[in-house]
Amino acid sequence: MADRSKFYIGGAWVEPSRRRSIPVVNPATEETLYDMAVGSAEDVDAAVAAARAAWPAYAATTREERVALLTRIMEIYAKRMREIGVAVSDEMGAPLGFAERVHAGAGLSHFMTTLEALKAYPFEERLGAAMIVREPIGAVGMITPWNWPLNQVACKVAPALAAGCTMVLKPSEYTPTSALILAEILHEAGVPPGVFNLVNGVGPEVGAAISAHPGLDMVSFTGSTRAGIDVAIRAAPTVKRVTQELGGKSANIILEDADFEKAVSGGARHCFGNSGQSCNAPTRMLVPASRMDEAAAIAAAVADSLRVGDPRAKETDTGPVANRTQWDKIQRLIESGVAEGASLAAGGPGRPQGLNKGFFVRPTVFANVTPEMTIAREEIFGPVLSILSYKDEDDAVRIANDTPYGLAGYVTSGDIARARAVAKRLRAGNVNLNGVMNDRRSPFGGMKQSGNGREWGRFGLEEYLEVKAIGGWGE
Repeated sequence: MADRSKFYIGGAWVEPSRRRSIPVVNPATEETLYDMAVGSAEDVDAAVAAARAAWPAYAATTREERVALLTRIMEIYAKRMREIGVAVSDEMGAPLGFAERVHAGAGLSHFMTTLEALKAYPFEERLGAAMIVREPIGAVGMITPWNWPLNQVACKVAPALAAGCTMVLKPSEYTPTSALILAEILHEAGVPPGVFNLVNGVGPEVGAAISAHPGLDMVSFTGSTRAGIDVAIRAAPTVKRVTQELGGKSANIILEDADFEKAVSGGARHCFGNSGQSCNAPTRMLVPASRMDEAAAIAAAVADSLRVGDPRAKETDTGPVANRTQWDKIQRLIESGVAEGASLAAGGPGRPQGLNKGFFVRPTVFANVTPEMTIAREEIFGPVLSILSYKDEDDAVRIANDTPYGLAGYVTSGDIARARAVAKRLRAGNVNLNGVMNDRRSPFGGMKQSGNGREWGRFGLEEYLEVKAIGGWGE
């Protein structure tokens, strides 16, 4: 049973340096689930000291030892999938089946792909007369968000463990329990004391302390671009490595030769998935100008078909968004779309009919959106789709790239060669063709203000390694 009153530091559950707590709220009911202890800079100091003390011995472990450790973690994790799913569903509102299958499953998947990468990774290789050695970077700070709680934790913790790093994690204060369960899993699997440490808290205190801490060699952050900038500024004086996976406003280009019904409906469902709370969601759908009305009708039918409600109900397709702040922001942006002249094809402001409490949002489709509208510029992070029109392929690429973000892109065409050519022109770290999603072994991360660095598989592992050249190695 997760203990929300303590932190995990140095291989033990410890009391906070100061007794303070905040409520964790169920977004479906707006009722408090429980109180969670929040930490301070003193707790971060203790966690960093534990991580630094543990690092020399853990960095010296062999590949085989770390393979065995990850294998044990996965075995224990698999037994607690249901518990993780329940925690995610209760705290961020995902439908229970989706939370267990996709949210909890994503965390396990990252351990699996990291293990696969670890088994084959070339930590040493010859280059001429030099030996190139890849060594663990050291002690790492990790700050993770609420929208994919354990997915984002696992895709940092797994490669850090595989690389030989120690770590201090601050999960989101909105979704703490799945990370606490993971701490229990790591403890049971035999992760050495001090290798993994967890301090709950809020960004301005615990997150800020992690970002600026001189005892950390790296900070890995996932969250908003605004918060990512703050992390980078705080980290700059200590010149630590900063990797960031930030916001997105991803374009979904549907070319005129695509299977239109399939492409539009699939794109809309992807946009509305996880209640629209995915940084790589295809929130800007680009269609030929002559087919705007057709696209709007197809997307609206998808929106209208979604059953929004209690995450514990089997028939529910879409749960609430995660918190009041997010709900208010989404309502403001939906209202801006109406005010700025976009055509409301489905949904709109307020809660869905029959729901008078909870942070539920009506799945919303706007048609005839222009690139300068607020809903086409800002990351909404809710179930809101904007459909824009383009004149030709060049215009579609121009509109897609006309954003400060560059996390993901989507292209659908009846001609795969054409889809590939368009994909190469998009300024995005991930581009998916014809509805096929990226394998978790491929790199995930963004360009421009969507961040820097990559996660997942071998590319994620490499972020936690330093490269050393030893010249004159000889035979």
